[in-house]
Amino acid sequence: MAENGVENLLARLSGRGITADVNPYSAVAATPPDHSSAKAAAAAVVEKQRQDKLDHLLGRIAQLTGGEAANAAASLPPPNEFYPPEPVSLQAAKLSESAVEELILKYLLSKGDGSGRDISDQLKLPFVPLEEMLRQMKSDQWVVHRGAAPMNDYVYQLTDKGRERARRHTEHCTYFGSAPVHLSDYVASVAAQSLTNQHPTATDLQRAFADLLINPRMLARLGPAINSGRGLFLYGAAGNGKTSIAERVTRAFGQFIWIPRAIGVDGEIIRLFDPSNHEPAPLESGGGLLDHGKIDRRWIRIRRPTIIVGGELTMDNLEVVRNTSTGISEAPMQLKSNCGTLVIDDFGRQRMSTDELLNRWIVPLEKRFDYLNLSNGKKIQVPFDQLIIFSTNLQPKDLVDEAFLRRIPYKIDVVDPTEEEFRKLFKIMAPKLGFDHRDDVLDYLIERHYRQANRPFRNCHPRDLLMQVRNHCLYQGRPLEMTPANFDLAVENYFAVM
Repeated sequence: MAENGVENLLARLSGRGITADVNPYSAVAATPPDHSSAKAAAAAVVEKQRQDKLDHLLGRIAQLTGGEAANAAASLPPPNEFYPPEPVSLQAAKLSESAVEELILKYLLSKGDGSGRDISDQLKLPFVPLEEMLRQMKSDQWVVHRGAAPMNDYVYQLTDKGRERARRHTEHCTYFGSAPVHLSDYVASVAAQSLTNQHPTATDLQRAFADLLINPRMLARLGPAINSGRGLFLYGAAGNGKTSIAERVTRAFGQFIWIPRAIGVDGEIIRLFDPSNHEPAPLESGGGLLDHGKIDRRWIRIRRPTIIVGGELTMDNLEVVRNTSTGISEAPMQLKSNCGTLVIDDFGRQRMSTDELLNRWIVPLEKRFDYLNLSNGKKIQVPFDQLIIFSTNLQPKDLVDEAFLRRIPYKIDVVDPTEEEFRKLFKIMAPKLGFDHRDDVLDYLIERHYRQANRPFRNCHPRDLLMQVRNHCLYQGRPLEMTPANFDLAVENYFAVM
């Protein structure tokens, strides 16, 4: 009964379970005795007064801390979204004691010493199970106490025996960062956060492409392709915004996802989080003692990724690559882009042939999973769950065969802008670059350098030509002006060999 009362009091303090019609203390209220003596009745009155006073005090506490509790609750993801809960034990984290011990030894070997909470922060694991392990490691004479640390903690240091063991571990792999997440947990997270679970609407697409000028017909064709969550070809003349469109597709989906910092597979560590391709989006800190939202710190919240690879793409980028000097494996591009968008820019101009790439991906595109080979000879199955966009200024039928085209269900031609759209682009770009827009000068440019030259409009021309004029004006020390002479010079430079 006492334990039940404490739990209800804690619930009341945290602001949970409070409604206008239900008294949370009804479950812990004193039960009246069966007899109706005057003494028992008086005791019940006293108990009632005590409860009323306690209700008032707790209500006041809840009022004073309500803002903090609200902020803490706001910092947590909605209940219908995926988030990784903090494991209560190493078994719940699917980690063996030997794997965690190895990380601790390598960390202490690198740093020299560290408190239990320092180790907890480094490995992104809860302090309590680590404290038990450190106690056992001290008993096994791997570590010793160098001194005391705040909050009933100690500073740990390796013994000679522990240092020798740490060196042997380092020879195999130097990694001592966040403890890895089990592959099965990662697979489950991808399924829960998959693009195929979301269905962007026309409003979502308009928001995603708000900073681009896209005609309604193009938006209507992009909508179903993005909704499929599978793949599409963007093809057409260079300079019409294929890459710009591909970069913004991910914005139509949910904004954030959770990924592991590293994945563990039978002792092999695959680093997944890549700061050069992933943008962290940490939860706002709720702070305070009332925030019970425990998140597994081995995971990191990022913006849904958009990874762009161009001519530098090679076959090594599509496989797990183990660094022989560190022993750490790096995840391939398609794994890093799961639940996001992978853009193959300038498709057909990669250092690897298109046949190599297509043969590598023809099955994953169909089955939505991929097989990766690890350095230890093991082959693992992983999700292949991203929207793949092939952007090219070549005709898709000239690059790939019919079997592959069938697996990329949408082929969208990014056409040249109309004259009306071309003029509108100038009106948008001119003030952004510091110019006062002049219709008469734009009339001259279109007539002299487009109609007479039989030159097609391109979406990139307004920005590029205005930049040419701007650079010329700045060099000459003149005001930024749209003039026929300035555009003549810009056209001469820009279209010299085009």
